[in-house]
Amino acid sequence: MQDVIEALEQKREQARMGGGAARIERQHAKGKLSARERIEVLLDEGSFEEWDMFVEHQCSDFGMDEQKIPGDGVVTGQGTINGRLVYVFSKD
Repeated sequence: MQDVIEALEQKREQARMGGGAARIERQHAKGKLSARERIEVLLDEGSFEEWDMFVEHQCSDFGMDEQKIPGDGVVTGQGTINGRLVYVFSKD
């Protein structure tokens, strides 16, 4: 059972990296935040609950069948702003 939990945590960590460290650095070089970073700034600290972290696209055009993008490049979930419940999404 511990192996299953560790595998899930590893998969979550990979999903949190979105397109990978290189893509995040490219965003930072342009003065931009990643989708998750934008949500962290917007919402009350510790209030974000993410949905559909493991969703993957079904596209096979343009070589997309060879690319795995966790969450399909969209971060969705709920959290609070000044204590008020909100639902959010952010695209990378």
